[in-house]
Amino acid sequence: QVQLVESGGGSVQVGGSLRLACAASGFTLNRYTIGWFRQALGKEREGVTCITPSDGRTWYTNSVKGRFTITRNNANNTVYLHMNSLRPDDTAVYYCAVDLTWSGWWTRDAINYWGKGILVTVSS
Repeated sequence: QVQLVESGGGSVQVGGSLRLACAASGFTLNRYTIGWFRQALGKEREGVTCITPSDGRTWYTNSVKGRFTITRNNANNTVYLHMNSLRPDDTAVYYCAVDLTWSGWWTRDAINYWGKGILVTVSS
């Protein structure tokens, strides 16, 4: 059974850092595209970043480029989201997600499995 369990969320001040972790079970993480979405209050869920299985290519939405980094630890089947220079508009519930049939686009419709989500709050 596929499971994605997020951890590491919480509250941080503007300019601070957090690291989210997503522990995957029921499948081998490095065989599929995996990444993160987020949903702020009153807004649609948006793709944040993902990493592809074979060559480890990464994609980032424009608003997080240069601040967020996605990494993957194949030994413990975990993907991480390193978030630096956090801003109030980064406040959201962050969801780990996996796309089993990668078509090249990190979109909600392509996701096969979701984590339950974890809250990140950035305050000024």
